[in-house]
Amino acid sequence: MYNKKPWLKFYGDIPQSIDYPRVTMYDALIQTVKKYPERIAYDFLDNKSTYGKFAQDINTCAGALTSLGLKSGDRVTIAMPTTPQGVICFYAVNKLGAVASMIHPLSTAREIAFYLNISKSRYGLALEEHYDKFKEVKEETSLETLILTGISDCLPGSDARPLPPEHSDPMVRQWKTLLAGSYSPPPKSSMGPDDLAVILYSGGTTGLPKGIMLSNYNFISEGMMAATFRMATHGGLPMVMLAGLPIFHGFGLGICCNAMFMTGGTSILIPQFTPDIAAELIKTKRPTSITGVPTLYDALIRNSVFQSADLSCLKAATSGADTLPRTVKERFEEIVKKQGGTVQLVEGYGLTEAVTGIMATPSHAYREGSVGIPYPDMEAKIVKVGTTQEVPVGEEGELCVHGPAVMLGYLEQPEETAKTLQRHADGNIWLHTGDIFTMSAEGFFYFKLRLKRMIKSSGMNVYPVQVEAVLYQHPDVRDACVIGVPDEVQIERVKAFIVLKDPAKATPDMGKALIKHCQEQLIKWSCPRDVEFRDSLPLTRVGKVAYTVLEQEEIARLKAAGKYAGE
Repeated sequence: MYNKKPWLKFYGDIPQSIDYPRVTMYDALIQTVKKYPERIAYDFLDNKSTYGKFAQDINTCAGALTSLGLKSGDRVTIAMPTTPQGVICFYAVNKLGAVASMIHPLSTAREIAFYLNISKSRYGLALEEHYDKFKEVKEETSLETLILTGISDCLPGSDARPLPPEHSDPMVRQWKTLLAGSYSPPPKSSMGPDDLAVILYSGGTTGLPKGIMLSNYNFISEGMMAATFRMATHGGLPMVMLAGLPIFHGFGLGICCNAMFMTGGTSILIPQFTPDIAAELIKTKRPTSITGVPTLYDALIRNSVFQSADLSCLKAATSGADTLPRTVKERFEEIVKKQGGTVQLVEGYGLTEAVTGIMATPSHAYREGSVGIPYPDMEAKIVKVGTTQEVPVGEEGELCVHGPAVMLGYLEQPEETAKTLQRHADGNIWLHTGDIFTMSAEGFFYFKLRLKRMIKSSGMNVYPVQVEAVLYQHPDVRDACVIGVPDEVQIERVKAFIVLKDPAKATPDMGKALIKHCQEQLIKWSCPRDVEFRDSLPLTRVGKVAYTVLEQEEIARLKAAGKYAGE
């Protein structure tokens, strides 16, 4: 009989199942506080907070929010970079039974209005410099109270300061003043483990973000799964995590922060993340774990501080959110080994609809091109696209996942929810990811492409990830992105955008050489017909290559030339 979970034999010291506390995130954090009150919870610009102090600040914040009228069931928009204020407020909101809506702090005024309205937020937390954007949209939203703060508000020696005159708005409160107050303990929340606790946002097929509804249990289970999986690499010891992704993103909030706090680890909070800052923090703070996107690792291997640092501290390095080029992996591991470490850079996979990471590669079982095996208690299978029918091992299809991290649904989008969360013949609800995968006989999963990113060229399926992998093998290529360009004859033709290691080589002859390089390894309809050289590729706010920007630019160019055959 076919083994439905062949990956279990690779767990080693990793338990196949975990006993998750059936409580809220705040209550789960307090369990950690009771175990490790003196252990460091976070380090922010050299300001270290113990778990005991962290809990005190959360409780004070909860009291302050209660004094402002916040009650169970209310929504709070948190528009903060990775700072103590954002994290403290996140757990304080949870303590009160309210819902945290996490958005990018650099969101435009129009985006802020959308987020406030879809979440029905009456309260907000933001940096002082973004006040004007909230003020602009206040009248068209349900926003009543906006708490403003500055980066230094959580640093020793910073005093409460009067707000600038333009902030005399009656809806505005100052974080530093609120946290300096004394409050009665708020009433105990009736929020349960399966209740809505967090709203994160993901791009939708219509271009508007979708609100992803996540419960306490989603976050607790995902955090404990991720930490348990990686702690096996640490000999069971708690991790010190470089928080390289922001808290408005599931990766940053779920892995870099919540997973650490569920298990007694330490999160190094970084308000502004750049490769230079990351390299310096790795050198001085000596984290045991790094989690980031491929562009981070690509930048680190070209950073002189990283190249010369003592890297023996590193026990685990995981890349997610985008395909990791083999050249980046090999160069990273080469530098780490030279500088005293032995860590492997492995890929993982996740999606916001399951908080974030739900599978990763065990440190002892690397498989080239694989994103690994599911975390404990997460099940995965490959089905024929558009069906619930499982395909044979090795065949391509849509990845579906089931387990405690799977979302509650999309906010106010029941039809989208029904398409994504489907009940299969086994009676379980499975999340249809929209990603094309294969699974090997031993249970390792291989990401192929986003379903909506597939290129149809002359009736044949072209996988951009596969073409990009070949381009990355060329010694002159630093970055590559492949898209489908509308074409009257081929439906779509393949176009490659290339960043060269030496920009001076960006000539027509180099373009021909790259096309020939692909022709030697790929079927002809998968090969680029055009190559465009760029100084850089556009990135999303979390550092992924923004291929949709390139697609939109091409469509705009074709329309301007009167050659666009689309709608």
